[in-house]
Amino acid sequence: MLDSRHLAICTMPLVSESVSSRVLLFTIGETQSSMQLNDPQALDLEYTRTMMGFLMLLPEPRSIGMVGLGGGSLAKFCHRYLPHAQVQVMEINPHVIALREEFHVPDNDDRFQVICANGALFIRNRQAAYDVLLVDGYDVHGLPGELTSQRFYDDCYAALVADGVVVANLQYGHPDYQAHLDRIQQAFQGRILVVDDDELSNSIVFACKGERLRKKGGGLIRRPKGLDANAADHLLAAFARIATARRHQWWW
Repeated sequence: MLDSRHLAICTMPLVSESVSSRVLLFTIGETQSSMQLNDPQALDLEYTRTMMGFLMLLPEPRSIGMVGLGGGSLAKFCHRYLPHAQVQVMEINPHVIALREEFHVPDNDDRFQVICANGALFIRNRQAAYDVLLVDGYDVHGLPGELTSQRFYDDCYAALVADGVVVANLQYGHPDYQAHLDRIQQAFQGRILVVDDDELSNSIVFACKGERLRKKGGGLIRRPKGLDANAADHLLAAFARIATARRHQWWW
């Protein structure tokens, strides 16, 4: 008999389409990813724009890892607007990967890869290090336990370069939310910043291996070096939320 995790891996996602958008979901009413048909590379959901706020801390990443593909919103944005970065995406559900063409996810090439793999195990066994690691690996049951364990967050820390950044999407209302947050704090020795969305449904946690969060000027909003002006405008509101959170962080 398959356990719930194996059932989640085998779950066939649903695709819903309106006149203007295409949505990926596992259950009716719970959107996993959303794409605007007239601009497939845009970030349609607020929390994804907030996750890209790592550019305020590390504006020119060379290596980006992602746990969870979904509809590929973050992967597509990084592929388009960060042309000097290697992007590697781990997605455990082959049915999600099979929808990559419907969501305009680029083909694999020398700087972009989507790999069908268990993200927790892949991160644990990775040899090279990432500048940035984005964790958004939700399935039909939510965020799997192996992506919220102390071991996983410790492995994320180990998988970064000396001043690398992890960005994790947590459900604000989850009963274990505080426990998840505490584990990230432990793995990163308290070097974290929590940015909640306007509806208090998602919390985006920025965790730094080095001292990037402690650098002065954290409350200023500047276009990240080398970032396309249109992309920066798209992220401006998210940058403002992050700047506000940094000004209110206790050690500022």
